[in-house]
Amino acid sequence: MSDERLHTDLLGIAMKTPVLTASGTFGFGEEFKDFVDLSRLGGVMVKGTTLLPRRGNDGVRITETPEGMLNCIGLENPGVEHFLDETLPRIQQYGMNVIVNISGSTAEEYGKLAELLDVPGVAAIELNVSCPNVKEGGIVFGTDPEAAAAVVREAKAHTKKPVILKLSPNVTDIVVMAKAVEAAGADAVSLINTLLGMEIDIHRFRPVLGNITGGLSGPCVKPVAVRMVWQVAQAVRIPIIGIGGIASAEDAVEFFLAGASAVAVGTANFTDPEITMKICDGLDTYLAEHGFSSIEEIVGKANPGFLGFRNDVQKG
Repeated sequence: MSDERLHTDLLGIAMKTPVLTASGTFGFGEEFKDFVDLSRLGGVMVKGTTLLPRRGNDGVRITETPEGMLNCIGLENPGVEHFLDETLPRIQQYGMNVIVNISGSTAEEYGKLAELLDVPGVAAIELNVSCPNVKEGGIVFGTDPEAAAAVVREAKAHTKKPVILKLSPNVTDIVVMAKAVEAAGADAVSLINTLLGMEIDIHRFRPVLGNITGGLSGPCVKPVAVRMVWQVAQAVRIPIIGIGGIASAEDAVEFFLAGASAVAVGTANFTDPEITMKICDGLDTYLAEHGFSSIEEIVGKANPGFLGFRNDVQKG
């Protein structure tokens, strides 16, 4: 299959398809090389990266739920220096667009990470703002528009790479957050991150997860994610990467119709390591059957309030 209909350009990044993989669900890409043509993906959002290595949370980190899963990995990763020295040179052989998801405890840490990752081989950076803001007494960047905007400004000041802000759904109004980070200079937004949830062991009389709460993902969150993409697409002109419960081409189409310019597949990678390829094939079939010649033609097509960003339209 040529994927000609699926070719797209997002943030100046040439992509064979608009199907990416969500951070934390696909390792550094190389783990899936036996199942997926990594160069066919629009991009791989690699495992969350921090300034220093992190060992992650203790206790149970993952538990299944009806139509989904809860996780509290705790950003376990080898740190940015190891990524730059060891991982990035190794994964460049696969011809994939590498998007690095970064996390920090202060806005300055995000700036430092953005600067370190402003190197060849990195296509873009994605800011994970669902982390405690140490300087502000534990405020989570992702739930405070001013704090999230500060992170974007700091990152933009230290990199020439496109900056994507990953929005948390654990807010009263996601539109307020999206508009704040757009005004601060974010080149795109990705949404949604996981919903906050928990599970209790009724026989041991205690929470299942070692961290008590965790991030809920999988098919169960898709209706929430589609709704939030729909709302944000009516409020900002920067591109949107839709994430949340995508497990089929039909799921992905919903996000495009709501206003996403690309999608990222997460939890489904655990149940079917070839799912991204199946979604690419299904999207091409969908476009052909409905008489569309490109993915851009369906972006925002079902959303009457869509502000109009498409990959073939200049940002206003």
